[in-house]
Amino acid sequence: MSKLRRSARMVDMTQYLLANPHRLIPLTTFVDRYQSAKSSISEDLAIVRDVLEERQLGELVTVAGAAGGVKYIPKIGEADAAAFIADICRQVEHPDRILPGGYLYMSDLLGKPEVVGFIGRMFASAFADRELDVVMTVETKGIPIALATAQHLNVPVVIVRRDNRVTEGSSVNINYVSGSTKRISTMSLARRALTEQARVLIVDDFMRAGGTIKGMIDLLQEFRATVQGVGVFMESGEVGEEERLVSDYLSLAKLVGVDPRTKKIQIEPGNYFSRHSEAKGANHHVD
Repeated sequence: MSKLRRSARMVDMTQYLLANPHRLIPLTTFVDRYQSAKSSISEDLAIVRDVLEERQLGELVTVAGAAGGVKYIPKIGEADAAAFIADICRQVEHPDRILPGGYLYMSDLLGKPEVVGFIGRMFASAFADRELDVVMTVETKGIPIALATAQHLNVPVVIVRRDNRVTEGSSVNINYVSGSTKRISTMSLARRALTEQARVLIVDDFMRAGGTIKGMIDLLQEFRATVQGVGVFMESGEVGEEERLVSDYLSLAKLVGVDPRTKKIQIEPGNYFSRHSEAKGANHHVD
């Protein structure tokens, strides 16, 4: 790359950091990239760090030593998170979203890159301190959320299938019981999709009683994997705690109730803010 003016260099440097979250980048990478002295690069990084922290866009962590460098950790401020959740609740409460059977139409929201990207950033912020190898979800509506979360964490995505697919080779299959319907279903994961003892973050779009997530946790036992956290976009508030099959999870919104007769939908913020601090630094092992 040709030598840039400082202003252009800092724009390119910031973009490079944002595109490579959770990756340790040696200072020599920037020295060679911009043909600048290490002292100049350090000064630029200090400015970028201050701006990221002031705007609550994340942290720029410095690792000292010969093998050190800088690492960008995406974060989100509480005010931005609260405003996003409030807006989501307002959109979901529109009466036109009620489907026959009391279900809610949310595919349009989960099809918007800005919405899904923000959800992924919130999960990445909440679980930023976890040691993670992959983000896992079950097909199909949870896939966009998993991809967005994995992008901010810079880890691969693993997708659990509802059935075995020939194109994925040999698979591990288990039966699980849906927590809401008590129906026995099957989920499958290709053996090549996950290494043994991997550290996994599970995300999904909706959780009623938690049967599907419990199934994924049980499936991970076959790989001797470790569940580092569980995040759901929306949880059902119509399920009592005694019926819930998963107790340790992070939710962004809660569906309190749906009345098809009056077309009234009640949504409130999930446990994101109450559990956010608890999500930091705690590991949950699957034996």
